[in-house]
Order: sequence, then C-alpha cells, then structure tokens
Amino acid sequence: KIDRAASRQDLDDVMDFYSNDFTNSDGLNRESLEEALSKFWQLYKSVQYRTEVKSWETDGDAIVAETVTYITGIQQMNNRNIRLKSTITSKQRYEDKKIVEQEILSERNQLTSGKNPPTINVNLPEEIEVGEKYNFDVIVTEPLGEQIMLGAAWEESINENSYNLESANFKLELLPSGGIFKIGEATENSQDKWLSTVLMRKGGITISTHRLRVLDK
Repeated sequence: KIDRAASRQDLDDVMDFYSNDFTNSDGLNRESLEEALSKFWQLYKSVQYRTEVKSWETDGDAIVAETVTYITGIQQMNNRNIRLKSTITSKQRYEDKKIVEQEILSERNQLTSGKNPPTINVNLPEEIEVGEKYNFDVIVTEPLGEQIMLGAAWEESINENSYNLESANFKLELLPSGGIFKIGEATENSQDKWLSTVLMRKGGITISTHRLRVLDK
C-alpha cells in the first residue's frame, strides 16, 4: 500500500524482486519496467496492491506461478479525483527468488471521475488468433432517458512504448444507442492490443481499457 508519492527507496525495494535479466511479454526489461513504475507512482496516490496466487509449479530449480493482482489508486487532475481500478492476471517464472520472466495473460483497467460515472459492461474475448474477427461491445447498464451520452473507442498495439502513460487522441461522438459496438480483426501483426473506450455524461466519465491477446495460429 502506498498512500503518498513513492520514494526512491520504495522503487528500489520493489525492483529487488526482479532479476537483472528480467523480460516480459510486452517487451519490457528491468530498466523500462522501473521507468514505467516510477511514472505510475508519480501520477497516482493512495495506491493499493493485492495479489492472489492462482496456481504454481516447479520447473527444475525454478517456480512458475500464475497470479492475479488488483490495483487501486487516485490521480488528481484539475481539482478532480480520477479513480483507478485494475486487474492483471500474469504468469511469472522465479529463479533464485527473483522474477526472470513474466507473461501477461489478461488485463482490464478502469478510470472513473465524477459523482455518477456511467456503469458499463464490456464484451470482448480475452484472446483470439491472427486473422480472426472479434466483437468489442461496451454497454451502459443504466437507461439513458433524456441524458446525452458521448463516447469514443480506439485500439493500440501493446509494446514497451505503450507504457509512457501519454493521453490517447480520440474524437467524442454522440451515442444514442447507449453504448459502443465495434467489430475488429487481428491482422498478421501478432502483438497484443489494448481496446479502450471513453464514455461521458453530465454525471461523470468512465474510461475502460481491456487487453486482447493475439495468438499465432
């Protein structure tokens, strides 16, 4: 749990769990992971982490564990609190009590702001094969009534440059149907993708990002 801006010592303590040869499925190494964590902790305060071990097995002298990590935090922007909820499922390989490899299996992140942000359901497969089509549906659960709902959706490939935490460019459109409904296709590029939406109404804003794993045939 981090209730303040993380210090250099906090970051060093966390990075002690990672091998100098650490790699992960998004292309991060130990240095780029440390940089991403530093930027994240500068943006968010009151960060809390909770990790559950789903399974583990031995592989020679190594341990391979599948975990689920739940993250919450608050970012202050223009005198407004933005609340983060994130769930990440991953597989780690431990050697000599340090993480040497990490594969992200699934991930969903949600940012909300305002007194009454839209509540949404997201329909998206966790993984698809190259060349396969998929549906990406984000549905507002509350009736719209006379409210005006604006929104946008976009996708981006995930790699080591995706963790710079810069704002995406998008154009808001009127959503008379109460949601966003898209059909996509995984091209020959087998990189995982982030599928994101922003939904805005008078009572608040909800931004949602889900990972779509793209597997080779």
